[in-house]
Amino acid sequence: MGALTGKKIAFLTSQVGVEKAELTSPWQAVLDAGGTPSLIAPATEPVQSMVGDVDKDETFDPDLTVAQASSDDFDALILPGGTVNADKVRGDADSVALVKAFVDAGKPIAAICHGPWALVEAGVLGGKTLTSFPSLRTDITNAGGTWVDETVFHCTASGWDLITSRNPDDLDAFNSTLTDVFSKA
Repeated sequence: MGALTGKKIAFLTSQVGVEKAELTSPWQAVLDAGGTPSLIAPATEPVQSMVGDVDKDETFDPDLTVAQASSDDFDALILPGGTVNADKVRGDADSVALVKAFVDAGKPIAAICHGPWALVEAGVLGGKTLTSFPSLRTDITNAGGTWVDETVFHCTASGWDLITSRNPDDLDAFNSTLTDVFSKA
C-alpha cells in the first residue's frame, strides 16, 4: 500500500501555459504513491502544457472545472507553475477562491515555481515562509510571507502545511516532500 492510498489530490491549472514537468512529475509521484490525482481547470477544454514557458507540448483533459470542484472532495492541492499558467490562475476569481477554500479547511498545499502567485492573490501568506521562482520574492514579501532560496521548503505556520520549490530542477525533492506531508493529511 502506497503512502497516498485513498488520498485525492487536486491539481489546479489554467487552460494554457502550465509547465509540463511541474504538472506531470508530481502527478506521477501521486500515482506512484497510490494517490488519485485530478486535474482542475476553469473550462472543459484541454490544458496546454509548455516546456520552458515557450514551446507547446502535450495537452491534458481536465477531470473537473473549477466550478465543479470543492476543497471538501480532496485531501490536498498542488499548484504547478508555468508563468502564463500561474498568472491566469491568479487572475481567475473562482480559482483563487478554491485555493482559499483549501487554506480555510487547513488542507496542505504544494506550489512550485510561479505556482505561489495564486497564494499571493488569495491573501493567505501572512506568517508563511516559502520559496518560489526568484522573481516572485517581492510579491511574496509584499503579501506578508517570508521568501527563502531553498530547493524545497515545508512551512507549518498558520494552521496549514505549505510545500514549495523553485523550479523543475527541484522536482525530486518537491515530490518526496509533498508525498510525505500529504500522506498525513
